[in-house]
Amino acid sequence: MKTQIKVSTCLSLLALTVLAPAIIGAQVTPQRLLDSAKEPQNWLMYSGDYAGRRYSALDQVSTKNAATLAPKWAYQTMAGGKFEATPLVVDGILYATGQDDRAFALDARTGRPIWQYQRALPGDIRPCCGRVNRGFAILGDKVFMGTLDAHVVALDAKTGNVVWDVNTIDYRSGYSITLAPLAVKNLVLIGVSGGEYGIRGFVDAYDANTGERKWRFYTIPGPGEPGHDTWEGDSWKIGGSPAWITGSYDPATNTTFWTTGNPSPSNRGEGRAGDNLYSNSLLALDIDTGKLKWYYQFSKHDEHDYDATQVPVMVDQGDKHFILQANRNGFFYVIDRSSGKLISANPYAKVTWSDSKDATGSPIARKDASPTPEGTRVCPGAAGATNWMSPTYDPQTSLFYVTAREQCDIFSTAPQPYEKGHAFYGSSYFPNDDAAPFWGALRAIDPVTGKCKWEFKHPSPTWAGVLSTAGGLVFTGDAEGNFIALDAASGKVLWHFQCGASVYASPMSYSIDGKQYIAVAAGSALFTFALP
Repeated sequence: MKTQIKVSTCLSLLALTVLAPAIIGAQVTPQRLLDSAKEPQNWLMYSGDYAGRRYSALDQVSTKNAATLAPKWAYQTMAGGKFEATPLVVDGILYATGQDDRAFALDARTGRPIWQYQRALPGDIRPCCGRVNRGFAILGDKVFMGTLDAHVVALDAKTGNVVWDVNTIDYRSGYSITLAPLAVKNLVLIGVSGGEYGIRGFVDAYDANTGERKWRFYTIPGPGEPGHDTWEGDSWKIGGSPAWITGSYDPATNTTFWTTGNPSPSNRGEGRAGDNLYSNSLLALDIDTGKLKWYYQFSKHDEHDYDATQVPVMVDQGDKHFILQANRNGFFYVIDRSSGKLISANPYAKVTWSDSKDATGSPIARKDASPTPEGTRVCPGAAGATNWMSPTYDPQTSLFYVTAREQCDIFSTAPQPYEKGHAFYGSSYFPNDDAAPFWGALRAIDPVTGKCKWEFKHPSPTWAGVLSTAGGLVFTGDAEGNFIALDAASGKVLWHFQCGASVYASPMSYSIDGKQYIAVAAGSALFTFALP
């Protein structure tokens, strides 16, 4: 069902001026997406740019005046559950998705609704971790979203009307889509969730105009394909390896980078002997064909649910080109993005599952860290040293900022037969009794050394992402409902606002008529802030 709210003829001239570009059909071309850095007033994709840096070049809000930030407007989604989306802003119009696959367009100056869309979902969808949606992609005159029943939908950006609707696969087998798509050239790229259900993961590319599928890359190799022999017997058919966080794109090499999640069952290795490619990996794919150029596997034969589905961040240093990732397994990785060669891997949180590395520098799992029927204490815990929440890279400080979690769990295991469409864990995990209270932190990591330059401790683990800005700031949130601005160089807290509910989303920034706004979702509301 879609509800359209008409633009009132009684709007002020000022408001009509703000709305006019979207109403008359402003186009977001592939070139505009490539040149997103030239439009800091807009936020054109999930991570802000193709490099995945979640950095804003806006600097009106700075370390000198952040303490005066004030709320400007809030929009209520009127839905329960976790609100995890990052909005897009294009020429004064804000586009976002909410819980239960609802979506909306707002006047980015005032929060006034322009249109609203609600997906009619089946009653038996099987999302793992909440009925969430993390956002749109935009290209041409359409916005694109994935759905909890594993469809890809194109909506008219002016009206919210459905332009096309494509079914990727049968959701009843445990598939769903929760990520924000990535639009590149004339393609809409998307990956699937469902690693908890024994799916076979994939990354798809669809024609933005017609919805025709142009290619599919299965994240588990089939018979005769390289890597197939890393799966025991027929375990590849139900091996998981979902791709449920938005990738990045390197136009210089025509390569898109996607990360993958856990093998299934997530915490029991028996029955799927081998490295289990390409689970828990970074994949370099040709954007036009979907062919694999190279891969790097972070956690081989994973038995601790250490999804590698954290945003791959592209950084250049002179003639060297890297991908940075703070992985769920507790290591911070620097990888050569032309070859997939590992440059370094250093722990950024407490790690006990590994205490050695192979000849390439990759961490090796301890044999006594595997889950047992009696239970094995392992750090990080099942939620990881970080999770899906976005990091940021600030080119001014040359630091990588990430939400970190300090939690250890006891992993136990037991045989479990696969049943189509049902949870397939082969294990359980629970907090260890002797652990200190769990906590979280925002950590600033120097990619050159892998060392933490500073940290800001949260009273409990948080699920909020991070934004950095040219004003010398980093923004994040916590589980207690605080939205926080810190000095990017020192970690000093400069401002906070109590949103009244936990922050599960990643912030972004935009500007209208020279006024900078910061936006973040918390509870069931989207909040915006600006200087007085």
